Amino acid sequence: MYTLLKQIARSGIVTDVEVQVDDALRVTKQGLDDAILRRFGRSLSIRHVDAGSCNGCELEIHMAQTAHYNVEGLGIKFVASPRHADMLLVTGPVSRHMEVALKRTYEATPDPKLVVAIGDCGCTGGVFGESYASCGRVSNVIPVDVAVPGCPPTPEAIMQGILTAITRERTIG
Repeated sequence: MYTLLKQIARSGIVTDVEVQVDDALRVTKQGLDDAILRRFGRSLSIRHVDAGSCNGCELEIHMAQTAHYNVEGLGIKFVASPRHADMLLVTGPVSRHMEVALKRTYEATPDPKLVVAIGDCGCTGGVFGESYASCGRVSNVIPVDVAVPGCPPTPEAIMQGILTAITRERTIG
């Protein structure tokens, strides 16, 4: 105990670290904010669906909602019902018992709807692939607009995937 207190006294307060400004994050945030306003004229509502993931991607999605990234300040809100959603954010390989639920969620989302597959498992099936218990990638069950690879992808990559889906849908539709 004494050695630990001595080490604490030697190191001082280490929480007073200078915050590094990330210009790439600032550009992504500005582009996302502008695209949401152009496309929707209001906030973007996202319904997150965990189709059988390990929750690594969910941690990064929650990180994007913290004060550092502040996606809610950009007009992105997460909703509980697919009937109120503009976009589905799907994580994990689609397990067999989630296949029907994911299809119903997709059908309940009003048109025009966007789907973003998050993580390697959502994009390719990951290490789980297709088996007796897994349908594999999200696109095997519902149409996907944008796939965000990574295990897990960073919050910046998730935000960039949302931005890509919004701008791509706007040019197509």
